[in-house]
Amino acid sequence: MDVATLSELLREAEQHHGAYEAVAPAHHWSDWYAPYIVARAEGRSADEAVGAAGRHMDELRG
Repeated sequence: MDVATLSELLREAEQHHGAYEAVAPAHHWSDWYAPYIVARAEGRSADEAVGAAGRHMDELRG
């Protein structure tokens, strides 16, 4: 992955994370961003990546 692609995915993740952050318990942003970016890099849609990030956060909380 090149810098331009990663920068674009970080900005996209920031936009989608806002909705999650507004209703989620306290967490570190990187725990949500990482699975979102991995999912997008694997070719999943933004909606699928949001789902992947949400499931990851659920797993972290137990």
